[in-house]
Amino acid sequence: MWITLSNVADRLLVFAKTNPEKGASGISAFILERGWKGLTTGSIEGKMGVHASNTGWISMQDVRVPKSHLLGEEGEGFKIAMSSLRQCPLRRRRRCGGCDEGLPRRIDQICQGTADLGRPIADYQLVQQLIANMQQSIDAGQLLVWKAGWLKNQGMRNTRETSMAKWFCTDAANRCANDAVQVHGAYGYSDEYNVERHLRNSKSAVIYEGTSQIHTLLQGVPRPRRTPGPSHAQRNAACDAGYWQEEA
Repeated sequence: MWITLSNVADRLLVFAKTNPEKGASGISAFILERGWKGLTTGSIEGKMGVHASNTGWISMQDVRVPKSHLLGEEGEGFKIAMSSLRQCPLRRRRRCGGCDEGLPRRIDQICQGTADLGRPIADYQLVQQLIANMQQSIDAGQLLVWKAGWLKNQGMRNTRETSMAKWFCTDAANRCANDAVQVHGAYGYSDEYNVERHLRNSKSAVIYEGTSQIHTLLQGVPRPRRTPGPSHAQRNAACDAGYWQEEA
């Protein structure tokens, strides 16, 4: 359930226990192809937001998977999954950035053209504070993403920094969208302006790929010592499976 593009993708990445007795080391990754016997998919309807992205489910009934469709080596599934999850939050931050980076500018335009008691609402300090807080969150989130990205490019472990960026930026996007609705007043509660869409879409980001609560717990784990490694370019990590396997 809740699998992005499950009903439109031609290939699906599936993790399965090939040796349950080994725990995490007994999980392997496989690439399944649409049209295989026993493999069915469907879409989930009625989502609160993110309507432009397909979300659905996968069902497998006696699906035979050729050995050639094993991704990596047997037992490496957990490492592959964790490597992917470590980098997904960085992409998620950029997606959330598209939700919140333009909000202060749009709100400023609305505030200048909306009057209350004969004055533009932009003149009121509490409205200005909401806009200032938005910009503060956006700038701080950008720095967190740059830090995590820099560590990755240096070949250094960035699990905690990526988690922090995802936690902060998705919370900030949701908070900025909620404040934008507040500034728009009754219009923000309607679909006449785009702010209600931002609020619906940003809410999903604080749930998937690790809820805000999970990322909060990750920050409380004792920090391991970070050892410098060769740069991303030096290791040619895109072609070197050892790069993403060694961090798991």
